Parts: sequence; C-alpha cells; structure tokens
Amino acid sequence: MTRAARGTPPEDDRAVPDGVTVFDDEYSCVANLASDLLGALRQAATDAADDGVTFYVNSGWRSPAYQKQLFREAVLKYGSEEEAARWVATPETSAHVSGDAVDIGPPDATVWLSKHGAGYGLCQIYRNEPWHYELRPEAIDHGCPPMYADPTHDPRMQQ
Repeated sequence: MTRAARGTPPEDDRAVPDGVTVFDDEYSCVANLASDLLGALRQAATDAADDGVTFYVNSGWRSPAYQKQLFREAVLKYGSEEEAARWVATPETSAHVSGDAVDIGPPDATVWLSKHGAGYGLCQIYRNEPWHYELRPEAIDHGCPPMYADPTHDPRMQQ
C-alpha cells in the first residue's frame, strides 16, 4: 500500500529535484511507489552501489492531475493524442499514477538495470523508454518479458 493510500498527504509531485534516490522517502515520487517495487529498487540500488552506480529517480509516482498535464503537453509537442501516447500515458492508464513505475537515471544506472534488473524483478517495459522500469516478479526466475516497442503496443494502455 502506498503512502497516498494510507492518507499521508503528498507534496508537489511535479518537480523531482536532481539527486533524489530510491531511498529518499521525503519525496512523494518515491514514498508513493508501490512497496514491492520500492523494495526491489532499494535492493538493486544497494547492490549497484557496490559497482559504483547510483540510481536517481527522474520520475516515480505521479498524481492524476500531473499525469494529465504531462499528456496535454505531449499532445502539443507531438501534434496528436495518438503520437503523444507513444511517450506519455493518460492518468487512467499510467503505471506512474498507480505507483507501479519509476524512471531511473543516469544512463549508467539504466545500463546496470538492463544487465541485472531481472534478478530483482525490475524490467524495462518499453523499447523507446530505457529509463522506465516496472516490477515483474516472475522475471526473477524467467527473465524479463519481451519489451513493447512503445506504450501504444501495451494492452494495458488500451482504454
């Protein structure tokens, strides 16, 4: 259960300051992630640190209002809802809104996760978003599932 579900008021989820890690509970983008995802991220980040790699959270949990704003901005940028959907989900379909997705950086962290993430159940879901990770517990035993080209190919995004 996320903190938002437990009633802790989230602070502004719009701006994630530089340097926020998966251990920084004072930020809603971290604190409101699903507890199983956050646990896997923290274990992976602890192990990655042994290799000199730090996981920074570029985006994590998002409020529905912020997700809606991001989608509107993407429509303006890409010219249509169809093209925007390749990069930004609606509030109704976003795994960020449910706390089930995190965008990790910098590139050395995503490289580390692409090599080792399956062992923690952490999988890159979309080929066009190497920073976007979600928890797939079955990946620990079976490896990550094939990636979708982009969110428009993900059946969860069809609403």
